[in-house]
Amino acid sequence: MSGFIERCATGEPQVGTWVKLPSLETVEILARCGYDFVVVDGEHSPLTLESVYRAIALGQALGMRVLVRVADRSGATVQRVLDAGADGILTPQVADAAVAAEVTRRMVFPGDGGTRGMGATSRAGRWGLAPAAEYLQRGAQLARVIQLESAEALEHVEEILDVPTVNAALIGLGDLTLSMGRPASDPYIQELVRRFVAAARERELPCGTAVADADAAVRAIGDGFGFVLVGNDASLFAAAAKQQLDHVRRTS
Repeated sequence: MSGFIERCATGEPQVGTWVKLPSLETVEILARCGYDFVVVDGEHSPLTLESVYRAIALGQALGMRVLVRVADRSGATVQRVLDAGADGILTPQVADAAVAAEVTRRMVFPGDGGTRGMGATSRAGRWGLAPAAEYLQRGAQLARVIQLESAEALEHVEEILDVPTVNAALIGLGDLTLSMGRPASDPYIQELVRRFVAAARERELPCGTAVADADAAVRAIGDGFGFVLVGNDASLFAAAAKQQLDHVRRTS
């Protein structure tokens, strides 16, 4: 199965969603619906590392690429998530080029300028069954995604995206709009978004965003985003459940 970065390089928009529920059933449903990828959310959910691991294994077994958003920039779980075989890691709250370099170097082996430890007997190395060259090659193809979600970061987006160990980026409009006290439609925020997309495309880096619904996803793809997260498993369930209940109560 081709990796997330390779799929983005085809030019075909990649559509995914967040996984926040500790449920293998929802991961399976998303895969069978045909989502290109999911990002298991270790930042804004109560998921344990074991839940994350099981979501990775099941999603990949069903042909879906599975990335993980780690809780923070500390790197505390990066090695273990990589050993679990994730297709990539999304690091939140990347503020500048120095932070971008620090967090992504943890995902790269020393021979390529990083600090990742060798874990060839983990799931990432097929429990020691994969040849060393295959294990190292797969490690080199991981998605090392940084999340930019402040005006300061986006004002220096070109410098941040020039970090050699960064190979994808996501703009976090939720925290951006909250921190600035402006709506996403604000002209200044829209200019930051355009600058982000242009900088990523100029460097041939996949760029993504997270949106609330399908219409917003279509607009984001039209604006040049290569991958889009639409809602999340919990919200999808909540919206469908409420819609059904409201319909019954209105019509009975």
